[in-house]
Amino acid sequence: MQKLFSFIRARQRRRVQPLLTNLQEFLREEGGGGILLLLGTAVALIWANSAFAHEYELLWQTPLTLGLGPWTLSYPLHTWINDGLMAVFFFVVGLEIKRELLVGELSNPRQALFPAVAALGGMLVPALLYTTFNLGGPGQPGWAIPMATDIAFALGVLSLLGKRAPFGLKVFLTAVAIVDDLGAVLVIALFYSHEIIWGSLLFGGLVLALLFALNRFSVRSPLPYGLLGILLWLAFLQSGVHATVAGVLLALTIPANPRIDSRSFLKRSHAYLQVFEQTGTPETTMLTNSDQRAAVRELERVAESVASPLQRLEHSLHPWVTYAIMPIFALANAGVNILGGQTAALFNSVGLGIVAGLVLGKQFGITFFAWLFTKLGLTSRPRGLGWRHIYGAAWLGGIGFTMSLFITSLAFTDPDLVTSAKIGILTASALSAIGATLVMVRVTPKG
Repeated sequence: MQKLFSFIRARQRRRVQPLLTNLQEFLREEGGGGILLLLGTAVALIWANSAFAHEYELLWQTPLTLGLGPWTLSYPLHTWINDGLMAVFFFVVGLEIKRELLVGELSNPRQALFPAVAALGGMLVPALLYTTFNLGGPGQPGWAIPMATDIAFALGVLSLLGKRAPFGLKVFLTAVAIVDDLGAVLVIALFYSHEIIWGSLLFGGLVLALLFALNRFSVRSPLPYGLLGILLWLAFLQSGVHATVAGVLLALTIPANPRIDSRSFLKRSHAYLQVFEQTGTPETTMLTNSDQRAAVRELERVAESVASPLQRLEHSLHPWVTYAIMPIFALANAGVNILGGQTAALFNSVGLGIVAGLVLGKQFGITFFAWLFTKLGLTSRPRGLGWRHIYGAAWLGGIGFTMSLFITSLAFTDPDLVTSAKIGILTASALSAIGATLVMVRVTPKG
């Protein structure tokens, strides 16, 4: 009986270990990406406050035209970044959301409820606080700005804390941020879309139906999804619904199941490795041994079959988003003049509403909702995490940055309001990072 229990535990460890490895890799990438994001922000701020500030503004307004025959698209560089590159960002966000719902922290309803209700509190309370400052005023459309959490910056701060930040806390914060992202996508789709052009939206719906049909018929090559994904993005770009929503919808159509299971993979790969070993001779190399080359090709095919398209795409695109797209977005959007008397913009209703929402609303909303639902017996706190850990994570939730800047670009067209929002976001994110560091240093001694 003891041998049976040992066998079962070993099987469970083999199933869980790949998930942990993927999560640890994700956390390492996000933490490193936070440093590049910070660097992009610093460069943008220095550039926007230098003698070359005019060139900074001029660069992002430079028109870029892409065309094929009579079909052309011409937008400023800033629009290509916010509507084009950020669609790739939202595609990866969609892949992460789908993965978490299927096999991650959000796959078990009771386990998922704790970070989900914490995220809900972290969205509702900041939005309400901001609205109390701006109800009926010109800043009212920005109510969603303090709702989101920037996971790259937040995990970057946690990585600087080293062993003071338990791994379980990183998992919790990641789950909260993913629910945050899902909420932000819904908010953008429902409240920050322009006048709907129904013809374009209908075309987008037909393209989306074709994408789901590809999934239904087990088409696994990324090429047709990519080509139809471009059509979906173009349809949404012209429809009035923000184009980045197309990225999330495309992600939902990507197949999540592998072609073969792990047992078949082990059996086939072992057979091909045997062929590789048995056909090798001292007189030949793989370059001259057709049997070995064939075995390697089959090994590659089997290895590709055991990984789902969702897994392969997320793994290949995530570094590009983390190390390129997000820093470029920060460089294009974080530049604000803080030396030319603009700091007074922090103390108007928009700036104060954002700071109150991100700094106060996040820490209260996340902590209180998590505590309330736990006290009601509807969920339970993850093992190994105390309420002070949760409170420290709530402070980190106030680092809104990327998504907050993005929603700012959708909410406001008035340059003064945009400036106030950007200064508020930068100030609130800095205060939240400092506050989280102080809380975490006191909660967990260095190990």
